[in-house]
Amino acid sequence: MLQRPPIRVLVVDDSLSARKAITTILASDPRIVIAGEAVNGLEALTLVASLQPDVVTMDLEMPVLGGLEAIDRIMAQHPVPILVVTSATGVRTAFDAMTRGAMDVVVKPGADSASRAELVKRVKLLAQMNLHTHPSVKPLPPDPGAVRAPQDGAEGRDRPAPAIVAIAASTGGPQAIQAILAQLPADFPLPIVVAQHMALGFTKGMADWLDGGTALRVAEARHGDRLSPGIVYLNPAEASMTVTPQHILHLEAPPPGQIHHPSCDFLLKSVAKAFGGRAMAAILSGMGSDGAAGMRAIRAAGGLTLAQDAESSVVFGMNRAAVEAGCIDKVLPLGELPGELIRQAVSGRG
Repeated sequence: MLQRPPIRVLVVDDSLSARKAITTILASDPRIVIAGEAVNGLEALTLVASLQPDVVTMDLEMPVLGGLEAIDRIMAQHPVPILVVTSATGVRTAFDAMTRGAMDVVVKPGADSASRAELVKRVKLLAQMNLHTHPSVKPLPPDPGAVRAPQDGAEGRDRPAPAIVAIAASTGGPQAIQAILAQLPADFPLPIVVAQHMALGFTKGMADWLDGGTALRVAEARHGDRLSPGIVYLNPAEASMTVTPQHILHLEAPPPGQIHHPSCDFLLKSVAKAFGGRAMAAILSGMGSDGAAGMRAIRAAGGLTLAQDAESSVVFGMNRAAVEAGCIDKVLPLGELPGELIRQAVSGRG
């Protein structure tokens, strides 16, 4: 069996103690080697060009050249998967970094084993991305008017007017969700529920970031929220979220052993049960297969299921699993998804 090449990581942070902690944690995994260290964004830009690492971990607040500007330049000159490693107080800025091309964000690890394992996990996930296959790290502006021809008889299946939109995503999802929400009008007539795999404690920051780029209202979901049109409810990473038949959001502690936070399947299955044929769901870029079972449940209940296509996905994983499971009505480029959501919401027919 051929041995996989090591994952070469460039660690960027102006704090010596932070660099030491990150390099020690990453180097403890046999698959990861530290290719180099940089103390500011300008040095990082030079080292990315010379070392050609597989992944860059990036601090944001640094002298000489900050992380945001460094990400801009790196993605323009030498694209590489970038993981933002930030403190809890820098969450909002971290999502700005994703707009500029960073692929994911994680909190700076502490002494606990969970945060250390999360850092290693995120680096390994990003190392699997091929930016030559998926060069559009920052999605092109969507075209709400572009609607692709129906697939697999999607238009032929009678269904009642949609009453909710559910979105499932993981790696590459925040950028895709932002691109979709930015194109939806303020009078979009349906509530939207979103399950996006996210580091614990980061959901509120993502909600605030998304809220600033759309005419809709985006908020971290709260237990007992009643669904209202034009509001986007983001599933907290710390909770499993369901929608009740009374259209109330219910948050509970994740079951023991749950891998994904939050669980896309958990939310989608509840949407299928509560809304049946009036559900409309989209599964976007992401690693793994979470969400495929939930999309199958929605389609079996008569709802409309959409998937982001491979070419516009940072990672064609979750959406691919759903497509291959045969439970997707339409596979569309990211740029066409907002127009399809608008058309379905207005027309009321699949």
